[in-house]
Amino acid sequence: MIEPRKEFARELKRWYQSNARDLPWRRTKDPYRIWISEVMLQQTTVAAVIPYYEKWLKVFPDVKSVARAPLQKVLKVWQGLGYYQRAKNIHKAAKIIVEKFQSQMPEQVNDLRGLPGFGPYTTGAVLSIAFDQRQPIIDANVRRVMMRQLAIEGTANPSVDVEVESCLQKIMPRKGNNIFNQALMELGALICKSKQPACLFCPVAKSCAAYEKGIQELIPQPKVNLLEKIEAAIAVIEQDGKFLIQKRPRQGLFADLWEFPGGKIEKGESAAQALFREVKEEVGVSLKSAQPMMNVEHFYTRFRVNLHVWRCQVQESPVLHSRLKFVFRNELKRYPMPSGSAKIVERLLQKFKKKRQKCN
Repeated sequence: MIEPRKEFARELKRWYQSNARDLPWRRTKDPYRIWISEVMLQQTTVAAVIPYYEKWLKVFPDVKSVARAPLQKVLKVWQGLGYYQRAKNIHKAAKIIVEKFQSQMPEQVNDLRGLPGFGPYTTGAVLSIAFDQRQPIIDANVRRVMMRQLAIEGTANPSVDVEVESCLQKIMPRKGNNIFNQALMELGALICKSKQPACLFCPVAKSCAAYEKGIQELIPQPKVNLLEKIEAAIAVIEQDGKFLIQKRPRQGLFADLWEFPGGKIEKGESAAQALFREVKEEVGVSLKSAQPMMNVEHFYTRFRVNLHVWRCQVQESPVLHSRLKFVFRNELKRYPMPSGSAKIVERLLQKFKKKRQKCN
């Protein structure tokens, strides 16, 4: 059973003050910056987030700068972080904050929950960390720590959050909840890890029911994540020194990002057959020639994608429109793309640079 609130919070705070990592978003009380960091940290590791966070703040130092920016610029700065709906929600929420709340982050739960992208976690994070309100935060780290504290068996999923939150409401301090929440998350990241938890160094091990029973490594029960393998054929179509790119649909995976034409290789198809079919279906033209150019492998959360990339020529010029256009090589990096397409662009630019160096 978890020890009384004051003792639990005190031991956790003492540990945090001596062991917390020096992270850029912990050096500010600016609710805008805390909001951005918390959204970026969802589904992404701390090490991966830091450079994106710093880059974002250089481009968008405050909520007004995000609200004024076109969506394409926001998506481009976000490129590489994945889960692009997060960036879209930041853009939408920033506009509302500027227009409805005079560019000030709301401090009321209902106001925040009404903003795009503000679920229970983001709302609790902003209110507790920026404004020191007594709000719980339940992320993967907190969920794991509390499941072990309470010896809740099973997989770590939101179904256990009612029990976790009920306990948090009892042990959260009346003041200093900003430190408490960050300390609990940090404990899960550094000590109470999913594998090989360092229980001997845990400041609250004496209250951990799972540790007492010796079952801490069995809680939570590990998930079995099987990556779906996808093979895709991609066309790099060049015409008059320009490259053809298309904008993805407004809904679905990678919505509103740009990419090279192509798609999934269906069962029974060769990569070449899929290439010719996809270009005809997506662009409405036939290929005159196609030469293998490169293979690009990329991992997404649930997929391992192998892109078979071909350099292509078309028989006739496609009908261009707002979501299908030719752009010069040096313009390609201006367009927000999924990571796989961005890798193709990088390799194209590297090959062109090497070619120019040889000529010189």
